[in-house]
Amino acid sequence: MKSALVLFAHGARDPEWAAPFWKIQATVAARRPDLAVELAFLEFMPPALGETIEKLAGTGHAVITVAPLFMAQGGHLKRDLPLLLEDLRQRYPAVTLTLQPAVGDVDVILDAISDWLINSMQY
Repeated sequence: MKSALVLFAHGARDPEWAAPFWKIQATVAARRPDLAVELAFLEFMPPALGETIEKLAGTGHAVITVAPLFMAQGGHLKRDLPLLLEDLRQRYPAVTLTLQPAVGDVDVILDAISDWLINSMQY
């Protein structure tokens, strides 16, 4: 069974905004060559989440995990993403779509940010 990971970010009008997300995508893909790793956006930038899921489903990926690269559970993650995922589950019933928590809800990530901030201070 082919698995995939979709990194899901908000998107912006400035293409440079996405550079860190593309870097994360490339790093994860390099470290997990057995896994299809894609990046999708909610708005302003392609590809959209629906396009990405369509592509992955069309290439035989039956298990797809969506990982929101959002710091907090705002309206997009509370309202918009669940609606998108429900629509995608209906469109691709043979695909199992799972959702990771927002990166800002993951303690190890918050600890890494805190450690970096603490260590970056000059005394």
